[in-house]
Amino acid sequence: MRRVVVTGLGALSPCGLDVDSTWDALVYGRSGIGPITQFDATGWPVRIAGELPGFDPKAHFVHHELKRLERFSQLARVAADQAVLDAGLSLPGASPERVGVYVGTGIGGLSEIERGAGSLAAQGYKGLSPFFLPRILTNMAAGNIALRHGARGPSLCVSTACAAGNHSIGEAWRCIRDDQADVVIAGGAEACITPIAVAGFSVMRSLSRRNDDPSTASRPFDRDRDGFVMSEGAGMLVLEELGHALDRGAPIYAELVGYALSNDAHHITSPPADGHGAARCMAAALRSAGIEPSLVGYVNAHGTSTEANDSAETAALHTVFGDHAKGLAVSSTKSVTGHLLGAAGGLEAVATALALHRELLPPTATLHQPDSSCDLDYIPRHARPARVEVALSNAFGFGGTNACLVFRRFHEQDTP
Repeated sequence: MRRVVVTGLGALSPCGLDVDSTWDALVYGRSGIGPITQFDATGWPVRIAGELPGFDPKAHFVHHELKRLERFSQLARVAADQAVLDAGLSLPGASPERVGVYVGTGIGGLSEIERGAGSLAAQGYKGLSPFFLPRILTNMAAGNIALRHGARGPSLCVSTACAAGNHSIGEAWRCIRDDQADVVIAGGAEACITPIAVAGFSVMRSLSRRNDDPSTASRPFDRDRDGFVMSEGAGMLVLEELGHALDRGAPIYAELVGYALSNDAHHITSPPADGHGAARCMAAALRSAGIEPSLVGYVNAHGTSTEANDSAETAALHTVFGDHAKGLAVSSTKSVTGHLLGAAGGLEAVATALALHRELLPPTATLHQPDSSCDLDYIPRHARPARVEVALSNAFGFGGTNACLVFRRFHEQDTP
C-alpha cells in the first residue's frame, strides 16, 4: 500500500490569515469571534460570527479573477497557495496529470446566490452577471486551484455539510494510496457569513446567542454551552506519496494512515444520543490504519458547542476506546475558531498535523465547567506539551454524515 504524508499546510481562519498566526491563537486560546460586520445584524438574535480579520481579496487577485471567483473559492485558493509554497512544490512539474485537487464546502457560493436573487428581482434576467453560475458552483474552488497550479489529475468537490473538509482529505488519501495521483491538494473552504445562512441557523436555534461575550461564546463540552458560532475560512493540505516526497526532500508534518466515513441514518440534523454512527466511523478509520485504539493519544474533536453533538461524541469515544477513553487527550479547537462548517475539517486537520509535529496539544480554551455528560480529558484552557504517536480528527455533519481521519507521527527510520 502506498503511504501518504502531509508536506504542506495552508490556513485562513478567524484567528489569523496564515498557519502560524492561526496556530498561535489555538495554542494560546485567543478567540477570533466577534460582532458580524459583513451585513447589518442589528436586532437579530445572533449578531456574532468568526469573520476573517483584515482579509483583502485585492491583495491576492487581479480584477478579472475577482469577477469569476466567489469568496469561498478565493479563500480556498489562498490557503492552497500557502500549502503549495509551504511544501516547496514546483507545480505543475513534470507530471501535471499526477497532481489532483480535492476541496470540500458545505454551501459554496451562497453570498452570490443572495446577490443574484436580489438583482433578478430588481432588474430581471439582465441583472445577472454572466459569471453568476461559475461563481456559485461548489466544484469551482477545486477547479480554480487546478487552473492556478496546472493540476491535471483527479479533481473532486465533496459537499457533505460540516464533514466536507474531512471527506475531501480522506478521499484524496485514497486517491494517492490507489496510485491515481502522487500529489493532491486537499481540504475545505467556506464563506458563510451571509444574512440567509445566519438567519437559517438562527431559526433552528443552533447558534450561540451570547452576543455580549463573543470571545467565550463557543464553549464545547461546557455545561453552559448554548450553540455553535458560525465562522468562515479555509484549511488546505498538500498530501503526497511518501517516495515522491522523499525524492524531493520535502518537509513532512505527519503521515495520514487511515480514513472512514459512515451515516447515522437517525435524523437530518441531530446525532443519536449514543453516537453510534460516529463510533462506527472512528472504529473503521482505525481498522483502515491497522492501529489499535489503545495507541491513540489525541483526538481533535468535532466539538461544536451544541448540547446534542458534544454529548454524543463523548459517548462515541467511550464506545470506541473503552477503558482507554479516560486516558485520551481530547480538545475542540472550535473553542477559539468557531465552526467553519465545510471548512472545519480542513482547518482541524492542519491543527492535528501540527499537534503531532510540534508536540503540543491545543486546548479547549473556553472550557470551565464540563457538562456531566462530557466526562473526558478535554485539555481545558491551556495547551499541553505531549509527544503523541497517533491522533484522530473527527467531523460530523447534517444528514447524519461522519468522517474520521487518522494521523501518525512521521518517523524517518520507518522509510523504505
